[in-house]
Amino acid sequence: MIEKLEQISERYDELNQLLGDPAVASDPDQYRVFAKEHSELGAIVSCYRSYQKTTEDLEGSEEILRDTQDAEMRELAQAEVAELKESKEKLYEELLVLLLPKDPNDDKNIIMELRAGAGGDESALFAEDLFSMYCRFAESHKWKVEVLDSSVSSVGGYKEMVAQITGVGAYSFFKYESGVHRVQRVPKTETQGRVHTSTVTVAVLPEAEDVEIDIQDKDLRVDVFRSSGPGGQSVNTTDSAVRVTHIPTGIVATCQDGKSQHKNKDKAMTVLRSRLFEIKQAELDSERSQDRRSQIGSGQRSEKIRTYNFPQGRVTDHRISLTIYQLDSVLGGELSVLLDPLIAHDRAEKLQDASNS
Repeated sequence: MIEKLEQISERYDELNQLLGDPAVASDPDQYRVFAKEHSELGAIVSCYRSYQKTTEDLEGSEEILRDTQDAEMRELAQAEVAELKESKEKLYEELLVLLLPKDPNDDKNIIMELRAGAGGDESALFAEDLFSMYCRFAESHKWKVEVLDSSVSSVGGYKEMVAQITGVGAYSFFKYESGVHRVQRVPKTETQGRVHTSTVTVAVLPEAEDVEIDIQDKDLRVDVFRSSGPGGQSVNTTDSAVRVTHIPTGIVATCQDGKSQHKNKDKAMTVLRSRLFEIKQAELDSERSQDRRSQIGSGQRSEKIRTYNFPQGRVTDHRISLTIYQLDSVLGGELSVLLDPLIAHDRAEKLQDASNS
């Protein structure tokens, strides 16, 4: 590991020089590539150099402890050795995490799809609650949320919602939300106070670039139609809505929330690319991960991942058997109380896999 860290450190210093080279600075594309690599290596190098400094300080304190006979000096040295050993161990663990292979999609924007499941109208109402929760969480990270397509139920709420969330690192958090979300509560329409169970399916797709998914025009069928559902007058009275069908796979993407047909088509294509990219990724993951022990962060749509129990005010994440009694704050957008333990658990399993391989 130390040899690998030395190579990373040398490359980081080399990038420092390259970024200061006028020839590189005058080439925006090359500068952007080097700057991205420099940024990605920065945290590793900073941690490694702290580890080196702590190791040197520890060796110095241990030498003092061996050589001195002064009782007071030995006591100080012993305390310093204990503190430095603890710091060195923490830095070593941090380096192990930093050296784990990074999910190449983590920094991407996302396409989020919510669909009402079992429970009828109550499921649609909870889909709206979940979407509001995600919007508040995105807002706390300064990420932009844009609705691409939606279908409203007769009592309110969403039968289906498709949105784009734009911001660096969005996928690294939201990828843990893919799966079936179950709610247990008394519906507004329930007259006898009985608790009902409903479900909403959430899918989180990394936004795919044109270079990642090549779509031929001959493989597309594009239909335009009049937007339905709530919206401004011009949205509902012009053929601005767009439906794009990928003929080889039969996958359909629709956007009808904007007034511009051209912009709606672009957004529908963004959704289509992401759905095709998800299929491609799933095929690759299946080939590479036949023996994977954990499904955390894998985006399995059919997996029941979480229960929101209103009578008891609790949220349970079934993947890591975590239960917290902070339902109101979670639905208010404070998702970190669930996501931080999920991320830590995911990293721990990856570290264990790495040590076993």
